[in-house]
Formats: sequence, structure tokens, C-alpha cells
Amino acid sequence: MPDDVIIARALHVLGVVLWIGGVGFVTTVLLPSIRRNIETGNPVDLFEIIEGRFAWQARGTTLLVGLTGFYMVHTMDLASRFSTLDYWWMHAMVFVWLVFSFMLFIAEPLFLHRFFMARAQSHPIETFRMIQRLHWVLLIISLGTVLGATIGGHGG
Repeated sequence: MPDDVIIARALHVLGVVLWIGGVGFVTTVLLPSIRRNIETGNPVDLFEIIEGRFAWQARGTTLLVGLTGFYMVHTMDLASRFSTLDYWWMHAMVFVWLVFSFMLFIAEPLFLHRFFMARAQSHPIETFRMIQRLHWVLLIISLGTVLGATIGGHGG
């Protein structure tokens, strides 16, 4: 395997670890901690303050994962794998990447942030629960994809 592909794969995996690991942390540690420890006020406000810094890490690592993934597909001539369900995990990787890219680069900056902040003014607890559910859905599909890609990428 050429050195550039090895480096691309290593950067790809590093990006996935930081990105999905961060989603795992937010979903399983940060959100439950905020929910348990908020005494007064709006839990969405606190979440926004803390997660705002992670959003830039998520955008950067998502971009890195996309660039390295498409580079490897092109360089290793793997596009034909998308024409069969035998490589379903590659479809899943692209799907997860598209969902997160849409959320991070389009939905969140253009309308989702405003939607959650406006809704949180009148329904802070319900809005926070909605944010938690959304994160759980994203984490579950992400971890399922990581699991499938790891098995599929190693001959399973």
C-alpha cells in the first residue's frame, strides 16, 4: 500500500476517533451531567456554552474524515464498491458523514441553532430532552457504522 494511502487512512481513523468520540462524550457524559446538575435556568444555555467549542472540533474532524475518505476511494479505485450492498458499511460511512456534515455546516448555522434557542425560551427542559434524543440517535448510528466498517474493512 502506498505511503500516501497509509497516511490518509491513519488521518481518517484519527478524525473518526476525535469526531465520534466527541459525540460519545457529549451524549453520554456532558448532556446527562447538565441534566442532573442544572438547578435553575435553562439547560440549553449551558449546553450551548460548552458544546460551542466542540462544534469547531467536530467540523474540522468531519472535514478531515470526508477529505481522506474520498481521497482513499479515488486513489484506491474503490468507487465500484458503492454499486453493491456487499460493502454496505461504505454506504453507511458516507451516510453518517453526510448527516453530520449537513448538521454541522448547514442546518446548525443556518436555522437549527436559532430554532433550539427560540424553543428553549419557552420550553427549556423539553428542548434539552429533544437535544439529548437527537444526540443519542446520531451516536447510535455512528457507533453502528464504526462497528460495521471495522468488521467489513477487515474481511467480515
